[in-house]
Formats: sequence, C-alpha cells, structure tokens
Amino acid sequence: AGLRINKHLIEFSKNEKALYQILDNKTLVINGSEVTLDSNQQALITEYSTKIRSVVPEVKILAVDAINLAVEGVNLAFDELLGQGNEVGIELTTHLHGIRDEVEQRFDSDKEFYIDEHGDFADDFFGEEFENRIEEAIEHTIKNSMGTLLIAVGQEMLFSGGDMDAFESRMENFGKQIEHEMELRGEALEKRGEALCYSVYQIDQLEQALQQQVNEMSEFDVISAEVSDADKI
Repeated sequence: AGLRINKHLIEFSKNEKALYQILDNKTLVINGSEVTLDSNQQALITEYSTKIRSVVPEVKILAVDAINLAVEGVNLAFDELLGQGNEVGIELTTHLHGIRDEVEQRFDSDKEFYIDEHGDFADDFFGEEFENRIEEAIEHTIKNSMGTLLIAVGQEMLFSGGDMDAFESRMENFGKQIEHEMELRGEALEKRGEALCYSVYQIDQLEQALQQQVNEMSEFDVISAEVSDADKI
C-alpha cells in the first residue's frame, strides 16, 4: 500500500483510496469512521504508529551518512593526488553537500513523507534522476579539472623518475588502501541498514498483532517483512 506521514496523520492507501488512518498516534479511522478501542488496543495502536514514525528519521540519517561516506572517499582520492584543499575535491564535495542538504530537507519532520504502493517516492527523488544528478556532478567536475589532473599525474611520473611501473604500482597500492578504508566504513553503514530493515520487521509484527486484536483491522495486511533468526538484532 501507499504510505503517507505528516505531523498528525499516518495513512495507508490503495489505488488512491485510504485503507486506514491513524490520527495523532492514537485514533484509528477506517472508512471515515473512528474505531472504538479498549486500553490494550489503544496501546498497540500508539506503539504501531510511533514505531512507523521513528523509521523516517532513521532513513534520513542513513542516507545522509551514505553521502558523507562518498565525500570522504572523494577527499581521500584527490587529496592524495593533488594535495589537501585542492579545487577538484572542493568542487565535488560542494556538489555532494548540496545533494545531502536536499535529502535532509526532504525528510524534515515538518514536511509530509509519501511513498506510493510500489515503494516509489511521488517525485522519483531517489530514483533514476537522483542517480543521474550524482553522476553528472562527478562528470562535470572531472571534465573541468582534466588539465589539473593531467598535470598532477605528470608530476607523479616525474617523481617516479619516469618509471611507469613504479608509478603504476604506487597508484595500485593507493587504490587498494582507499578500497580498504571505504569498505571498513561501509560495513558499519551496512549494519545500520540491516538494523533499519529489522525495524520494519518489528512494525510488521505489530501490524499482525493489530489484525488479531482489532476486528476492523483483520482484513489489512499492508506490511510484509521476513527475517532470519541470525538477522534479528
């Protein structure tokens, strides 16, 4: 189902029609009517709603940190070749920081969050256009800095006494060093991504409990997540 979240509302929808809504983390509305809940059901609805809301900032932080990781990789590479504070790294970092700021704004708690029933953002923010923007930022920076990069490569070759094998070996070792550094940092990010997935699994468990305890919810199964015992965190 589609999912809409704003300050006062959580809504699941299908074919642009609301299936059910939760207002202010406490009021369950189905087909436009408020459902009467006992204290146990009310507590379950509140926990379910609160847990759903908590995932949105988790997604934001993970996305922002992933972009920060890309910035670190860029700076490691260009600082080694061109020295710290080089214009190439600064320009590309500026582009990536701009995209990062857009992600932060998109997941701002004051703004509405919506994904459709296919799991896509309404404006394709994280789709092909998002990937293209990052690729274009990199291509634009490299193209404009080609002269600087060629000069830097030429200088490195001179420092190697014109020995192409020595230069190639140095670059390969540097590449392996960056790869190792980024893999270590990426592993921590991946574990956080797994924790985020487990949060969705917990939401699915709460939805199943609601199906069993609230008659009006029995027909709704909009969240489906599976996890192995080894993945439980």
